[in-house]
Amino acid sequence: MLDTIDLTLSLDKETYQENLIKYQVALHTLGYQVYVQERPVVMVFEGWDAGGKGGAIKRVTEKLDPRGYVVYSIAAPKGDDAIRHYMYRFWRRLPESGQIAIFDRSWYGRVMVERIEGFCTESDWKRAYREINQFERQLVDFGTILFKFWLQISKAEQLARFESRSNDPLRRWKLTEEDWRNREKWSVYAQAVDEMLLKTSTVTAPWTIVEGDDKYYARVKVLKTLVDKLSTELDYDPFGKDKSKNKKKKEKN
Repeated sequence: MLDTIDLTLSLDKETYQENLIKYQVALHTLGYQVYVQERPVVMVFEGWDAGGKGGAIKRVTEKLDPRGYVVYSIAAPKGDDAIRHYMYRFWRRLPESGQIAIFDRSWYGRVMVERIEGFCTESDWKRAYREINQFERQLVDFGTILFKFWLQISKAEQLARFESRSNDPLRRWKLTEEDWRNREKWSVYAQAVDEMLLKTSTVTAPWTIVEGDDKYYARVKVLKTLVDKLSTELDYDPFGKDKSKNKKKKEKN
């Protein structure tokens, strides 16, 4: 599946800036509607190391009301999280109605890093596909608006970003020995990702694969996807008038 993705897609800087402002303003308006209509929203960001998750999340939250969202950066479980079912730490971080929860990495770690690094048994990660699909179905049935983004980059682009970070004193902290170790297992991870996308992209909770070699293109695609789906789910047009009001006017006529 990953081999079919067109990573040559790109945007020039002018087009990027125009679309960035357009969709960020629209997302700000929709963020208020999330609060007014009391709908919980969950955004999941997964992808390769240096795939652009942080940059995308930054552009998503840049114009949102900071009282309306929380970003969770997920690492290895500790304390109570480590001695309970792996989904426990995500259940307790789910947003209340009218709030947005953004996960920088998520429950999909069970079928990727935990699977590959041997942090769980084979029966554990194989069972997780069913558990995850059921979990996400429960969220959507409750009324949660769920987004799942996989940010895909090429191996060559990842190397270029690693080297750029390594040579930049201000961003060197973002590159770890673990990132380099994971890169050596690229093909193993790619196989796991393919299987994950195949088994957990459902009608209820589909994945959005983001072509990420060009950061401008990737960020705009994420923002556009959010705006399009939120507009539909909330029945609200951020570029014009409330669709529900328009419907009522038509019914009266």
